[in-house]
This record gives sequence, structure tokens and C-alpha cells, in this order.
Amino acid sequence: MSHADDHAGTRRDFLFYATAGAGTVAAGAAVWPLVNQMNPSADVRALSSIRVDVSGVNEGSQITVKWLGKPVFIRYRTAEEIEQGREVDLSQLVDPIARNANIQGEADATDENRTLDPEGQWLVMMGVCTHLGCVPLGDGAGDFGGWFCPCHGSHYDTAGRIRRGPAPQNLPVPVAEFADETTIVLG
Repeated sequence: MSHADDHAGTRRDFLFYATAGAGTVAAGAAVWPLVNQMNPSADVRALSSIRVDVSGVNEGSQITVKWLGKPVFIRYRTAEEIEQGREVDLSQLVDPIARNANIQGEADATDENRTLDPEGQWLVMMGVCTHLGCVPLGDGAGDFGGWFCPCHGSHYDTAGRIRRGPAPQNLPVPVAEFADETTIVLG
């Protein structure tokens, strides 16, 4: 074996590795835009946490805010609504799970596990029906005094729990907390 043959093998190896490296870089450059498009857009990232002033919400009324592109119901419940929510026997519920993002793990769908404050006056829920994504009507609508989805007939009670209709789950409770007495932070 001559010195020229040894040198040719080294050149061949270099060309092989250089071509493979260039191909890897080109494949990565082609795939990166496809992967990057799946990240949330800048406007969604900016809205990942919002502050809501609830000082103007009167007892027995609610406001609807948009968070992450979806409606969120914030209701200041009356004593009667709280009482109705707390009287419900959990065995009567279609979905006995709390669906509260503020609670780690699974918890029962008691009224206390779904409200923002210990007194149960503030209820914060995603305003999207769990059947097909419609927005339920509020202010005592439906057979249980809570929310009603007229599209397919789902009835939610005063704690946002599904009681009748095709919806399989309770209205979910997003991550929320009071920043001060009149401001709720979502996200």
C-alpha cells in the first residue's frame, strides 16, 4: 500500500463526513420552521396571564373576559347560589371531579373545591361547554340556576357542574388567584 492510497482514503472519508454534516444542517434548517410554528404566537404568550378588575361586579352578576382566546366567566355569587351549590349530593353529579387547575391532583367537585375564595362568593370558570365548545348562557339559565348551553341542551348548576345534557365534564376552573381585594389574576 502506497502513501497515495492512504491519502485518498483520508480524502474520501473527509468528503463523506462533510457531505453528511452539510445534509444534517440542511435538514435541520428545513425542519426548524415547521417545529417553530407550533410554539404559541407572541400575542398568546403576552396574554398567558391577565389581571381582571372585579371592583365593578355586583353580587349576583358576572363578567366575561377573554383569556387565551377563550371566554372566562367570573361570577360574584349570591348567598342563595352558594347554598344551592353546597347542598348538591355528589352522587347526583354527572362528573364528580372538580376540574380545578388550582388544586393539585383530582378532587371532588364540591362547591368549595370549585370556588376562588373560602366563602364561595367568587366562581371563575372557562366559559366553554365541554360537549362541543359552545358558550353557555348564564345568569341563572337552565334547570339548575347556573348556565345553559342552548346548542345541545347541557345544564350546569350554580357551581358550573354538568347536571343534565350531553356535556361529559364540568366547566373547567382555570388557574386564578386574587392579587388584591379587587383584582383577579388568570394564568
